[in-house]
Amino acid sequence: MLRLTAKSTQFGKKTFTSWLIESAGTVPIHRRKDFDGPVDNSQAMADLMKALEAGDAVMMFPEGMSRFHPTIAPLKTGVARLASDVLSLHRHDPEFEIYILNCSITYMHRQHWRSDVLVTWHAPMILRPKDNPELLKPAEPESIRAVTRQIYEQISSGTYDSPSWHLVQLSKLAARMYAPLGTKMSLGDHVRITRTFLEAFKDAHEDNSEENQQVHSDVVKMAQLQSDLKVYQNRLMSYGIKDDRVRRPLSRHEILRRMAIRLFWSSFLFSISIPGLFLWLPVILVTVYAVHEFKKSGPIFDTFDEIAQYKLVYGLISGICVWLGGVILTLPFALITVFLIPAIMWMTLRWMEDCVASTRAFFTLLRLLRVGKSTLNEMRSLRDVLHRKIMELAISLELPPDPEEFFLQAGSQEKGRVMGAWQSKAGYFSLRRRRKRDWNETLRLYDKVDFPDDDS
Repeated sequence: MLRLTAKSTQFGKKTFTSWLIESAGTVPIHRRKDFDGPVDNSQAMADLMKALEAGDAVMMFPEGMSRFHPTIAPLKTGVARLASDVLSLHRHDPEFEIYILNCSITYMHRQHWRSDVLVTWHAPMILRPKDNPELLKPAEPESIRAVTRQIYEQISSGTYDSPSWHLVQLSKLAARMYAPLGTKMSLGDHVRITRTFLEAFKDAHEDNSEENQQVHSDVVKMAQLQSDLKVYQNRLMSYGIKDDRVRRPLSRHEILRRMAIRLFWSSFLFSISIPGLFLWLPVILVTVYAVHEFKKSGPIFDTFDEIAQYKLVYGLISGICVWLGGVILTLPFALITVFLIPAIMWMTLRWMEDCVASTRAFFTLLRLLRVGKSTLNEMRSLRDVLHRKIMELAISLELPPDPEEFFLQAGSQEKGRVMGAWQSKAGYFSLRRRRKRDWNETLRLYDKVDFPDDDS
C-alpha cells in the first residue's frame, strides 16, 4: 500500500476531498507556516515508520509545498530523518535495506489546461546499517544533510533547476533551434536536451559572476550567445511568430491559402461542437465558481493543490449530474442517451482542441503576413548565425550532431502528429492525444509568456 502525506490543513473538513484524503490513510504533516508556533510531527513520523514496518511504501514531498519557481526549494530533512529512524530500528540486521526512490516532475506549462508533464523516476538510493553507520542514532546533523543533498542532486538532475526564468527561456529556445519542429522525439528527450543547454548556460552565468574575476574566452562566448538569443527571442515575441516560421518561410500566396483553410476548418469544428458545449457549460460554470470562491481562502501560491482538487472533484460531480439529468430528460430514449451524452461530450473535447489549434494557426499566419518579407529575411540571417553557434555548442556538449536523424533512428514517434492511417484514427480517440505539433505548444487561442518575472 502506498501511504501518502499531505499538509494537515487539508484534514478535518466537511468536504469530499478531505474525506477522500483521510479514507486513503494519508498521514497529516504539520507545517510551520500554517501555525504561529513550533509544530510537532512526532506522531506523523511514528505513523510513517509503522507503515514502513508493515511493508507499505511512503510518499513524501521534500520541498514542503507546491511552488512555481525556476529553482528547486531547499529540501526538508524529513525523508533523511525517517530513513535514519528506520535503519536505527534495524541496526542489528546489517543486511536490512531501505529504498529512497526519488521523482522529478517537469511541467511544460504548469498553469495551462492540458499541459504536458514529464515524471522521471530515478534509480533508488539503497541504505543499509552496515553501509551507512553514520545514519544510525545518534546521527549527526551533517549526516542527515548529506542524504538530503543526495536526494536534491537526483531530483534536480531530472528537471529544470535554474537561478532565473531568463535562463529557462533561453534554454528552451536553444533546444527548439537545435531540434526544430518536426523532430520526432519523446517528451523526456526534449526535456533532457533543454536541461543540457540550461546547465551550460548556468555554468557560464556562475563563472561570469562578479565574485569570479577569471573570465575565460569560452565564458565570454557563452555570455554573448545568451545575449544574442535574448535579442532574437524578444523579436520573435514582439512579432508574435515562432522560430519555425523563420527557419521555413512561406510565400504570401501559401500563407493566404492556409489561412482560408484554417478559418473554414475552425468555423466548421466550432459549429458541430455547439451542442456539446451546452452540455459542458454547467460543468465549466460550477468549476469556475468553486475555484473562484476557494481562492478567497488564502494566497494563490499556497493553494495550488486544493485548486486542482476542486477542479477535479467539482468537475466530476457536475459532469455526472449533467449526464444523469440528460438521461432523465430523455427517458423514452434513455438506452441511447446513456451512451450518446458522454460520447457527445467527449467528442466535443476533441473537436474543440482541433478548433483551438486551427484558430491559433490562423492568427499565427495573419501575424506572419503582417511582418513582411524583408523583416523575415533579416530574422533568418540572424537565425542562421545563431544556429551555427548553437550547433557548435551542442557538439561540445556531446549532443547528437544531427538530432532529426538521431531521434528518428531511436524510434520515438511521439512529437508531432501520429503517423500511419490506423495510428491516426486510433490516436484521435486516445486519452493521451494532444493536438500539438510541438511540446511547447498549449491549447490556447494565443501565446502567452509562461514565466513570471524573475523579480516577482
